[in-house]
Amino acid sequence: MSEMLNISNLRKTFVDDSGPFDVLKNASLSIDKGEMVALVGQSGAGKTTLLQIIGGLDRSNEGKIVVEGRELNSMSPAELAEFRCRRLGFVFQFHHLLPDFTAIENVCIPGMIAGAKRSECDKRAKELLDIMGLSHRFTHFPSELSGGERQRVALARALYNNTALVLADEPTGNLDSGNSLALIELFKKLNKELSQTFLVATHNEHFTSRLGRAVFIEDGLIKQE
Repeated sequence: MSEMLNISNLRKTFVDDSGPFDVLKNASLSIDKGEMVALVGQSGAGKTTLLQIIGGLDRSNEGKIVVEGRELNSMSPAELAEFRCRRLGFVFQFHHLLPDFTAIENVCIPGMIAGAKRSECDKRAKELLDIMGLSHRFTHFPSELSGGERQRVALARALYNNTALVLADEPTGNLDSGNSLALIELFKKLNKELSQTFLVATHNEHFTSRLGRAVFIEDGLIKQE
């Protein structure tokens, strides 16, 4: 199985009123293509910071991040933005859908950013929403969708570009137990049928137990697997 992600010796330093402090301390991790990995840790352990750096939304002070053989820290801002759009997908605790866009329009956003024709975007969005079980919600706005449906739209958007790696930050944190379990099963389905690779930061014990592997982060260090 080929390697999808390799991070080594990541350090990320922030500064507050009391001075500099390290949120990540020599964090290292590798994930193979098609793996589902839970990133488990308490609030403040560094989970979100790690996902943001892997996703190219932030830069580390030290260390190396390689996704699909591409080293992110060696890319220019423009190269990183294009790579992030085409190869990385994001699912957050709060879905971050545009309220004035329909479900289809929200899923189309990565395609429109990439300059694809609207007809092509619509076709791809409908395919993904159908996989998500939302073919009856194409023209609904986020305010007309349940929390679980909004999160499935966000997942469809993350997969639009045949994404190599999906980074999910507490994706069930704002859902009830029924919708949480449904989302977990959807992740598993996508992993099995599409060999989709997932790295999921979570406190959800049900989510953790159903993923293929769990890694633990504490005080900025990946401690054990």
